[in-house]
Amino acid sequence: MSELAAIVTGANSGIGLPTARELARRGARVTVASRDPERGRAAVEGIRRDVPGADVTFGRLDLADLSSVREFAAGVERVDLLINNAGIGMIPRGETKDGFELQFGTNHLGHFALTGLLLPHLLAAPAPRVVNVASDAHKVGKLDFDDLGLERGYGKMTSYGRSKLANLLFTFELQRRARLAGSALLSVATHPGATATNFFSLGPFQPLLKLFLHSAEDGAVPSLYAATSPLIRGGEYLGPKSKPLRPSKDALDEALAARLWEISTELTGVRFQEFAHN
Repeated sequence: MSELAAIVTGANSGIGLPTARELARRGARVTVASRDPERGRAAVEGIRRDVPGADVTFGRLDLADLSSVREFAAGVERVDLLINNAGIGMIPRGETKDGFELQFGTNHLGHFALTGLLLPHLLAAPAPRVVNVASDAHKVGKLDFDDLGLERGYGKMTSYGRSKLANLLFTFELQRRARLAGSALLSVATHPGATATNFFSLGPFQPLLKLFLHSAEDGAVPSLYAATSPLIRGGEYLGPKSKPLRPSKDALDEALAARLWEISTELTGVRFQEFAHN
């Protein structure tokens, strides 16, 4: 893996950190993409301590700000593997810098834009992969294109589930378009399972509930498998222990995926130029 250039979003904590650390351990050149420079650089130093000689760097990326996404992408010279890992969830309603509902804007639109901007680099790689960290919470998600801002009613979980449904729809549509274009790119989605990370605020019950959750290292296993296994096929959805999962009916709706792609292109202003003819 010495020639592999990898980008892991949200790699300063949660499952992103062990994902980045293990890729570096296997010889990849890893970029830790994080919106927080202090925590991002601390993660880089931690990986370097754990993996002497690791080729790992920090890149500032705020997925809730499309100007930050464009700035980050403009600084990338090469990428073979993009792991869209960063995410927020179960938070009060908010908006991104560009005015999108915060969970949908960060978890989906930010990663959609990043992937599109990096697509020329990915397609120049011999065996490019995009891994999107989704969730089985997608099964509670519904897409209403007339109310993407959720102004008619906001729920923390329903908003999160909607963003994860978008992650899966994007994964499968990206694979379809890559296949139609004759590209070697593989697009894969994962579900890490419930992990004991700072993603969830468990309050006073945190010590007890953590007994029933996966460690961050265990949660990173599906992403690492999707990123490195020679057995991976594009369009797969992998869960804990890297076992294949069955997505919801909505997640497999090709018309819904195509419509989401169209809307996401309009909202972000990012076109996947190499796939534009499809």
